[in-house]
Amino acid sequence: MSIARPTDTAALGRITGLRTRLIDVPLLRPWGTDVTQWHIIEVLADTESGVTGHGFSWTPTIGAHSVQAMLDHDIRDFVLGRDADAGTLWTPLWQRLHEAGSGGVTTIAMAGLDLALWDAAGRAVQASVTELLGTSRASVGVYGSGVNRHYSLDELVAQAGRWRDAGYRLVKIKVGGHPLAEDVDRVAAVRETIGPDSELAIDANQLWDLDEAERAIGELSRFGLRWIEEPLRADDLLGHAELRSRIDVPVALGENLHTAYRFREAIELGAADILQPNVIRVGGITPFLAIAELVDNAGASAAADAGADAAVAGVELHPHLLPELSGQLALALPRETLVEDVEDAGFERLGLLAEPAPVRIADAALTSAARPGLGIVLA
Repeated sequence: MSIARPTDTAALGRITGLRTRLIDVPLLRPWGTDVTQWHIIEVLADTESGVTGHGFSWTPTIGAHSVQAMLDHDIRDFVLGRDADAGTLWTPLWQRLHEAGSGGVTTIAMAGLDLALWDAAGRAVQASVTELLGTSRASVGVYGSGVNRHYSLDELVAQAGRWRDAGYRLVKIKVGGHPLAEDVDRVAAVRETIGPDSELAIDANQLWDLDEAERAIGELSRFGLRWIEEPLRADDLLGHAELRSRIDVPVALGENLHTAYRFREAIELGAADILQPNVIRVGGITPFLAIAELVDNAGASAAADAGADAAVAGVELHPHLLPELSGQLALALPRETLVEDVEDAGFERLGLLAEPAPVRIADAALTSAARPGLGIVLA
């Protein structure tokens, strides 16, 4: 597969420095009793040109210190003195780090450097990352999402009402971790709140086994579900393929797949209708674009097999979380997609940004503010 790279980066020269900073970010709406903060690792890449790229790695709960240590040692030792070109550096760096694992901490750490180099490329020519890639559309749709399994029914309904009032045409809530009858009551209440004309997706966060998933989705499908997300352990691609053969609700997964190889396997095994790569977990913009190309090629192939009128055949791609970053990439993708906006979890809302946000979200749509590079400068 081809690996995308920024526009000409020769003017940046070589990487002369790599610096990190660990930031603990209190959440305005805890994601659970044990998830009250995020961890952000700021990554600054200095170049011979004098341009410094601003990147970051991210993990809500586990591994932040390990990610920072990999950046401060193994990654820094390998990249200092090399060309500041994200597209040509990514694969040899991944091959170098592979002994520590093909994904997880490895790719999350790599993302910090990859984003910093893309940011530097944009800053060098005063172009946003969307402009570097080539803008495909002026706006992209946004859906409302919540980490709300621990919410009471009243709190969940109130949240769904806020999304409805804000004009979201698709919302997503958590299921699983409750008796099935309780999940049925919660999904029914949200469906009643948002009305029959809005779409509703549910996310089980890997909590079911195959038989539990089939039974639960059989009960919940009556509420008109856009998709069921991660019904099984994310690693179990064969299980997801089997589940797809048993249910009528589209299956979404991908936030916990870490390499293009796993996404290719998911496509070839028929494990999902919707793939959701997380830009950080897959290792940055460079591999995200390779994954998007895989999905696009799969869609084109499916459309060709089905006939010329099957314009939207094949697997969909919807980036996972981080709309300030995912949204900028979505604006450049060849196929339309949707961007996830978790309530009160945006970088600007959390007070993370030292400069104005690089995107704007209004009326359930995201647009670019056209800031150079990524436009994400952490306070």
